[in-house]
Amino acid sequence: MRLSPLKRHSVIAAFAPLVVALGQQPIISFSDSPGAFQIAGGPIAQPQILVSSNEFWGVIRAAGDLAKDFGRVTGTNFTLSNGEAGAEPAAYEYKPITRNYTHYEVNDTQRFHGPEFTDPSTENIAIIAGTLGHSEVVDGLVTSGKLDISGIEGKWESFTTKIVEDPISGCAKAVIIAGSDPRGTIYGIYDISEQIGVSPWYWWADVPIKQFKEIYVLPDGKTQGPPSVKYRGFFINDEQPGLSGWVERNYPDTPYGVGYNADFYSTVFELLLRLRANYLWPALWATMFEVDDPASQPLADAWEIVLGSSHTEPIMRAQNEFGTFYTNEGLGPWAYNLNNKTIDEYFVYGAQRAKPYARNSLWTMGMRGTGDTAIEGLGVEFIVSMLETLVHNQRAIIEDVLDVTIDEAPQLWCLYKEVMSYIQQGLTIPEDITLLWADDNWGNVRRVPVGNETIRPGGAGVYYHFDYVGDTRNYKWINTIQLEKTAEQMQLAYAHGADRIWIVNVGDLKPLEIPLTHFLDMAYDINQWGVDDVGNWTLTWATREFGSEYASSITEIMTRFGMFAARRKFELVEPYVYSTINYNEGDAVLGQWQGLAQDAQAIYDQLNETHQPAFFEMVLHPILGGQIIHQVHIGAERNMVYANQHRNAANDMISKVLASFDADADLTIRWDSLLDGKWKHMLDQTHFGYDGYWQQPMRNVLPAMAYVQGAISSIAGSVGIAVEGSNASIPGDDKYHANSGNTLVLPSLDPYGPVIRWFDVFSRGKANCDWWAETDLSWVKLSQYSGTVGPDNGTDSRVFVSVDWASAPQVTNNTVANINFSTGCGRDGFSNWYGPPIVQLPINLRTVPANFTSGFVESDEHVAIEGPHYQRIHTPSSVPSNSEITYKILRNYGRTLGGVTLWPQKTSPQTPETAPALEYDLYLFTNTSKANVTLYLSPTQNYLSDKTPLEFAVSLFPVGAEQTEPQVVQFVGESIGANMPPGWGRAVADAVWGLAPIHNTTTTWNIAQEGAYTLRIWGLAPSVIVQKIVVDLGGVRPSYLGPPENFLVGRDEIGVYNQTSFADAYAVV
Repeated sequence: MRLSPLKRHSVIAAFAPLVVALGQQPIISFSDSPGAFQIAGGPIAQPQILVSSNEFWGVIRAAGDLAKDFGRVTGTNFTLSNGEAGAEPAAYEYKPITRNYTHYEVNDTQRFHGPEFTDPSTENIAIIAGTLGHSEVVDGLVTSGKLDISGIEGKWESFTTKIVEDPISGCAKAVIIAGSDPRGTIYGIYDISEQIGVSPWYWWADVPIKQFKEIYVLPDGKTQGPPSVKYRGFFINDEQPGLSGWVERNYPDTPYGVGYNADFYSTVFELLLRLRANYLWPALWATMFEVDDPASQPLADAWEIVLGSSHTEPIMRAQNEFGTFYTNEGLGPWAYNLNNKTIDEYFVYGAQRAKPYARNSLWTMGMRGTGDTAIEGLGVEFIVSMLETLVHNQRAIIEDVLDVTIDEAPQLWCLYKEVMSYIQQGLTIPEDITLLWADDNWGNVRRVPVGNETIRPGGAGVYYHFDYVGDTRNYKWINTIQLEKTAEQMQLAYAHGADRIWIVNVGDLKPLEIPLTHFLDMAYDINQWGVDDVGNWTLTWATREFGSEYASSITEIMTRFGMFAARRKFELVEPYVYSTINYNEGDAVLGQWQGLAQDAQAIYDQLNETHQPAFFEMVLHPILGGQIIHQVHIGAERNMVYANQHRNAANDMISKVLASFDADADLTIRWDSLLDGKWKHMLDQTHFGYDGYWQQPMRNVLPAMAYVQGAISSIAGSVGIAVEGSNASIPGDDKYHANSGNTLVLPSLDPYGPVIRWFDVFSRGKANCDWWAETDLSWVKLSQYSGTVGPDNGTDSRVFVSVDWASAPQVTNNTVANINFSTGCGRDGFSNWYGPPIVQLPINLRTVPANFTSGFVESDEHVAIEGPHYQRIHTPSSVPSNSEITYKILRNYGRTLGGVTLWPQKTSPQTPETAPALEYDLYLFTNTSKANVTLYLSPTQNYLSDKTPLEFAVSLFPVGAEQTEPQVVQFVGESIGANMPPGWGRAVADAVWGLAPIHNTTTTWNIAQEGAYTLRIWGLAPSVIVQKIVVDLGGVRPSYLGPPENFLVGRDEIGVYNQTSFADAYAVV
C-alpha cells in the first residue's frame, strides 16, 4: 500500500460528526437532532454536575474529572455541586501505617480531599450522577418512577444514562447517570468523558483532546450491564530500567527506592478507570506499594480500585517486604517449612493493613520461592502438602482479621509455572478460591477450566503477558503484540469459563497502550470484540485517537505491524534468523518493514501537529524501531555471507549496519526529547546484544561482523560470482562447494515456480574489471549481460535469470542452461589457479494435465501452502448432518497470512472419524518414498491439560484412491514441574511449532508416481491452528518463514505469479 499525499487537517474537522466510546453505544452528538438535549454551548453559561453529599468519594472525584473534561473540550469547565451551599470538598479519611512493618500500628487520621464544590444552582444543572443507595437524588428519581433501574439493580458495575425531565425542583431537564455500585457510576461518568472527546490515553499517550463548543445528549439513553469479566486489570512488572528511570526523574524518591508514590499511582488509577478496568497488581521489582508511600493503599480504595498483589506476593504484602524487614533483620528465611510461625505473622500483618480497604481487595493466596522462583529441594509431595496447610492458615488469618466468613473475601491462587503442575500431583484448592490460570509468558494459555473446575464457586481467570523477563529471552522493550492472537487465546479461555479475572503483565505500561486497551475492551464486552472483530476494533481505536480521515490507513498499518512484529520478538531477532540466500527472505522482510515505515511516516507527516506526539509514541516509533532491528541483524547476516564470499561489499555492509545502529540511538534520543522530555528514560530498555543469553544486556551492542582486507585482492581474482541458494562463491575454494570446483547451481525454474532466479557478480579485489555473461540456451534470459566491478567506478550487480516459456521447447523434459563468464582484465579478473566459472540453471519443462483444474503444483521439489487456502472442508460420512463443528479462518493472524482452526472454541477433542478435515489439492511430479509434510502450527499449549494433549492428523493419497490411514500426531508434550513442553523454547521464539528438529509436526509419505493428490489435515481440537503447510519432496532449503506459497491452478497465471519470496504470495484469505 502507498498513501497519496493528504492535506493537513484541523482537529475539529477530523472528529466533527461523532466521537464514540470505543465499542460502546453512542449517547453524545455534536449537532442537534430531534429529542436531543444540549448540555454545552447552549443558554447555560456554566452548566453544573450534581452529586449527593452521601455519595462515594471515588464517584465525586470522577465527577470532578468530568467537569474538567468538559472544560478541556469546550473551553468552559462545568461546576460541581453536592446540593449544599458552602460545602467543603468531600474527604476520604484513613489512618496511615507507621513505619514498623512487622507489627501493625497506625498514625493519626489523614484525609484525601475531593474536587472543589460550587454552591448549588438548580437551573444550571445539566448532569446528575449517583450510585443507587448512595444518592438521595437518584434514589428519589427511582422512587418517583422517573428512572428505570431494572437493567442495573443488583448487578456488578452497571449503569444507566438517561435524560429526565424535572428531576429536581428548579431543574427542567438533566442527564442522569445512575450506577448499580460506585464503579458502575464511575464508568457511566467516564463514558461521557470519552464520548465528548477525551481519550483514556489523553495523558499517558498524549492523545489530544477534541474541541467542540456544542454538545448534545441523544434521547434514547443507554443501559450498560455487567462487564464480561468481573475483575479486569494489569500488572506493572519488569519495570527497570524504563518505567523506573522515568519515575525516578519525575517523582521524589521514597524511603526505600524510586518514587512509586501516591502521586504516581493516581495517574495509573485514573487510566484504569477510564479504560473501564478495576484491578491492579502494583509494580514489583524494586518497590513496595503499601510501604513506599503509606497513602497509596488507601488511595486505591478511595478511587474504587480493586487492589491485589502478584502471583508471588500473597496476602497483600509486596515481594520485597520479607527480605527487607524480616530476613535482613534476622527473622529467618522465606521458607514455610523452616519459618512458618514468622511467615504466618507476616501474613497477619498484611491482612491487618488491608482490613480498612477490604471492600476493594482481592487476596492472592499460596506461596512461591524467594524472588519469584519455584520452591526447591523439598519434593513435590511435601510441597503440595505444605501449600495446602499454608493456604488453610492464610484463610484462617483472613477470617480472623477481617471478621468475615472466608467466602466473603474474594481470593485467587495463581497457578503460575510449577504451581500448575501441583494440581496434577493432587493439590486440593478450596472451591471458593479463583483458579487463576497463567499463559506460558508468551501469550499461549496453558490451561482453561475443565471438568468440575467449570462449576467451582470461585470460578477461573487468566494471568496473561505482553511483557516478560525469563526464558527463552526477555521481551520488554516495545510493543510486539499481535492483537489477533490475543483475541483468539482470550476468547478461548473465556469460552471455557475463565471469566472471573483477567490480569495482564504490561511491563513498563507506556509502550503497550494498544494491546492493553484491546485486552481490557474484550474483558469489558467479550461479545463485542470476537476473533473476527480485531480489524473493527483497530479501526474504532484509530478513529477515536486520530480521526476518521486516517483511521482506515492506520488500521491497515497496525495490522501489518502486528504480523511483522509477532513473527519474532525484537529481542530474539539475530543475524541467523532470516535467510539472505534462500527464497529472497531477508530482502522481503526488509522490504515489508520499509514499506510499513514509509506508510506510517506519510500519515505522521500529514497529521495535525497536536496529533503527532501520540502517533509517534504508539504507531511510528515501534515501526521505526522494528525496522531498525531488522536492518541491523539482516545486514549483519549479509555482511557475514559477503565476507565468506570475500566481497569488498562486506565492509560496505558494516557501514550500513553502523548507520542503522546509530539510527536506533537517534530514535531513543528523539523519544527522550519529545514534549520537552515528558517521557525521557521510558524507553531506556536495551534491545541489542542478547547474544544467546536470556537476560537483558547492560548496553546495546552490535552483532558480530567481519571485515575483509581491502588493500589486497583475493587470490582467486578480483571478480567473484555467487548464486541464489548458496553461500559459495567462484572462482576459488570455500567450505560451501567442492574443492577447486568452478560450477555453482541455481535453484531450478519451471513454469509453476518463481519467475526468476539470481546470481551476483561482485568485486573482491583492487582491480577494476569489465565482465560479460552469456547463456547457451537462447530462451534463457539475463537481466544484465555485462557490467563493471571494482573499487573505483564499478558496481556489484545482481543479475536475474528467467525463461521465455513461449520460446522454450514445448516438450516435457529436464535440461540445464549454462551461464559462462569472461572478464576484460585478464588474470586479475579470474585467476588462472581455478577453472572458468560457470553458473548452471536446472530447468523443468513440464505441465499439469488439463483435468487438473484447481490445486497447488509442485515446484523446486516442494509445495508450500498458506493454511487458510484450502480447497474445501471434507466431512466424514460418520459425522451427523447437524454437527456445528467446522473450521474458522483467522485473518491477519500468525507470521505470513492467517491461520485456520477447528471451531467453535468450546468443541471437545475430536478424532479423524468425528471431525471434518481441511482438504488441499496437489499435483506432484517427484517420486519419493520420503515426502515430508510439515505443519507450521501456532505455539499453542495443552490447554485442556496434559491428560488431553493437542493432536492433529494428516492423510496424503492419490486422487480417486481410498484415503490412507491418517497419521495422528501429538505435537505438544507434557509440562513437568516448572518446565514447559519439550521444544517449547523454539516454538515461542519462532512463533510456530514446526521449525526446530525437536518439533513433532512432520509426517512422512510415499509418493509412488506423478499425479494429483489429496492432502487432508485435521486439527483435532480448537487452537490447533494451521498457519502453513510445507510438503518437502527433497528440495526445501533453510529459511525462517518457509518457501513462498506455490502456484495454485485456477487462481494464478503462469509468468504473472511472482513467487520469488513469501511477500509476493497471494495475500488474500
